[in-house]
Amino acid sequence: MGDVATASGTKGTATRESAEPEPAELRLERHRVELTGYCYRMLGSAFEAEDAVQETMVRAWRALDRFEGRSSLRSWLYRIATNVCLDMLGGSRRRARPMDLSSPSGAENPPGPALPETTWIEPMPSGRILPDGDPAETAVARESVRLAFVAALQHLPPRQRAVLILREVLAWRASEVAELLGTTVASVNSALQRARATLASAEVTSETTAGGSTDSMDEEQRALLARYVSAFEAYDLDALTSVLHDDATLSMPPYELWLRGHADIRAWLTGHGAGCRGSRLIPVTANGCRAFGQYRPDPDGGFSPWALQVVEVSGGRITALNAFLDTARLFPLFGLPARLAPR
Repeated sequence: MGDVATASGTKGTATRESAEPEPAELRLERHRVELTGYCYRMLGSAFEAEDAVQETMVRAWRALDRFEGRSSLRSWLYRIATNVCLDMLGGSRRRARPMDLSSPSGAENPPGPALPETTWIEPMPSGRILPDGDPAETAVARESVRLAFVAALQHLPPRQRAVLILREVLAWRASEVAELLGTTVASVNSALQRARATLASAEVTSETTAGGSTDSMDEEQRALLARYVSAFEAYDLDALTSVLHDDATLSMPPYELWLRGHADIRAWLTGHGAGCRGSRLIPVTANGCRAFGQYRPDPDGGFSPWALQVVEVSGGRITALNAFLDTARLFPLFGLPARLAPR
């Protein structure tokens, strides 16, 4: 590490702290955020991703004394995490978004039955999956955790999914991926070609995955989101639709129903969704985008959790409002309060 200065200013003598090896727990924990991002892309579930990383850490801790160092600790952890994810994906159904399952519905239709949580792509706090680093790498990472992109990944068989994430998102060499998966470079390249073709057929583009990242927001985007919050809390539907793209969508997992366009979104908010009038929005971040905890007025006073809204932005307009209604699980994950006091 080179010479260091002691507290008295003498050079050439290492301090006791720098001479001591880093504890094994810290060596492992240093990789938790990026591993969580990897497992989240693989599994499409915030809670399954955290379970997978925890299992990865347990397996790594138990085997650390047998780690021979022929690969980096990071590569070794990714190998364990990949195996954990592949085990968890065995026999499981593909997670999706409402728009992946059906055509848009009319605003006059009721939401229908709630589907099991295993049906849906789940949102994830940005801070748990996006490590700090090089700005260019961080921008790629943000795009690769957008809800649309994570949903598209679920179309791929699990091993193809791992190959595409490792090669395209994390920029691993084909030889590194082949070693991790115990296969050949030719097999990795073939899997990557098939994965790209599948995503192309699903029309996954940079526009599909675009969103309003809080890290890259300019003043115009901040103003747009401020106008959205003001309009939603005031329930000013003229102002609200003015910030929406003409083809904006509104989805509400765990319901399959989703809406497209100003007319249907407006009709929903004045019809089945009229209970949202008077809501308050608390900002958070999810999947590299701005998100909000939505609290509806409670008849007993104050405000009760209603939805986690993930707001996607492109071209100076809001393109999607993704309202996840499983607040009992999601609000604690995002550190949102259980209720809000009266104004």
